Amino acid sequence: MHPSVPSLKGALHMTFRPLHDRVAIKRLEGEDRSKGGIIIPDTAKEKPQEGEVVAVGPGGRDESGKHIQIDLKVGDIVLFGKWSGTEIKIDGQDLLIMKESDIMGVVHKTKAVKKAA
Repeated sequence: MHPSVPSLKGALHMTFRPLHDRVAIKRLEGEDRSKGGIIIPDTAKEKPQEGEVVAVGPGGRDESGKHIQIDLKVGDIVLFGKWSGTEIKIDGQDLLIMKESDIMGVVHKTKAVKKAA
């Protein structure tokens, strides 16, 4: 997959493809308010541990040389560890590069269904 990362200047754009079993993730924005309604300033916010996959490598190889395909795809919403990955900036966009094994799981959001009483 070769996603295009748009440039902020409009003159250039770059494509980025992770190698092997690595993925590029864009962090999802954290909450601006606490559960009690208090506004949280940017300096006090924790970095979110949830992000969207924007690029996926071709996969790794096992000890015998057999190709192992990555289970993730572009657009997946994933959870990862607080200190996982390497932060980079490509064309003004902050991304995390990490191995597939650093990702804890894929989030599937569904609508809540009310149960009859």
